[in-house]
Amino acid sequence: MKKIYVGNLPYTASENEIRDLFTRFGTVHSVNVINDRDTGRPRGFGFVQMDDKEADAAISALDGQDFGGRTLRVNEAREREGRGAGGGRDRDSRRSW
Repeated sequence: MKKIYVGNLPYTASENEIRDLFTRFGTVHSVNVINDRDTGRPRGFGFVQMDDKEADAAISALDGQDFGGRTLRVNEAREREGRGAGGGRDRDSRRSW
């Protein structure tokens, strides 16, 4: 199974609309639209999980296509690189008072 990154989504796109778009290429196992942690509003991207061959077909067909007036960016999702503790600075760069 592959996880597909879907970027530049219209902020009004629902999980059902995204599922319908990808179902043309095969079985969609899951759809996850990412929302802003603070506001709860969609961030304009999400993830779709499909079987490998079907995912490859969907990526090829949908990358660069118009969806709701926006040009989709569709590719295989990559694992997030390790992130620090937050705040944009590492522990050693903090000032000691």
